[in-house]
Amino acid sequence: MRKLMFGLAVAAVTFAGAAHAEDKKFTIGVSIPAADHGWTSGVVFHAERVAKLLMAEHPGLNVIVKTSPDAASQANAVQDLDTQGIDALVILPSDPDPLVNAIKEVKGKGKFVALVDRAPSSNDNSVRDLYVAGNNPALGEVAGKYIKDTTPDAEVVIIRGLPIPIDQQRQDGFDKGIAGSKVKVLDRQYGNWNRDDAFKVMQDYLTKYQKIDVVWCQDDDMAVGVLQAIEQAKRTDIKYVVAGAGSKDMVKKVMDGDKMIPVDVLYPPAMVGTAMELTAAALYDQVPVHGSYILDATLVTKDNAKDFYFPDSPF
Repeated sequence: MRKLMFGLAVAAVTFAGAAHAEDKKFTIGVSIPAADHGWTSGVVFHAERVAKLLMAEHPGLNVIVKTSPDAASQANAVQDLDTQGIDALVILPSDPDPLVNAIKEVKGKGKFVALVDRAPSSNDNSVRDLYVAGNNPALGEVAGKYIKDTTPDAEVVIIRGLPIPIDQQRQDGFDKGIAGSKVKVLDRQYGNWNRDDAFKVMQDYLTKYQKIDVVWCQDDDMAVGVLQAIEQAKRTDIKYVVAGAGSKDMVKKVMDGDKMIPVDVLYPPAMVGTAMELTAAALYDQVPVHGSYILDATLVTKDNAKDFYFPDSPF
């Protein structure tokens, strides 16, 4: 949290210095995945929201936001942004490793690069200047510890995300969280961070296993599909579902004391906005923002849920 608060403080410096830097002209390119599920729709919302705020604060600043449906399209989008003469790139990769070459090409020209959320296998200074992310291992570990403490003999099914590095980080964290307990993992399948795919995976689980105590899925959007499958099957053996991200719908369920969603694990899509603000600070105020800024994976409970509920958000 200390790192996050420092990042926000730097962002404040950006705004404070705007009056003295109005004559400076910069272009920031922002490359993010298309809004193909709830979390990425939040990313798009916050990227566009912060772009407007930054351009209002800095009259000489142009922020170009491009969305892409897959890694190949995103590589082309990065090249297109580069040809438009960007001074900095903020990128949340759809799949990081296939995009490393495109990112390095920009950085090799001396442009400031901020990498968000999804890190490649070699996440070092050769790829980026700044790394802003949620705590993926902690997202899994916090969920695992909650299940271990709440239901120590639970039989659990897992719905993973996509077969990319952050999915493995979350899975490794979960395994660490349940270590030393009698929690038994019955199955693990990919739901692609998609509610329809998660619905199908959960249907399969409900057919294969007559007794399931808990479901862990890495994403709030997938939890929607999981809950639909459970309700449709009229299964009463499942005690609860643990997901993650902090979507307004899941946080509202926690607030309301929904027994099926007693907690959620925070992983805010607004982190892309933090990266954009810090990038603007680097350009306009030469603030030293190089390094890594990792957000906490807070356990959202009924006691603190109101602090994370934003009803106007799309996610």
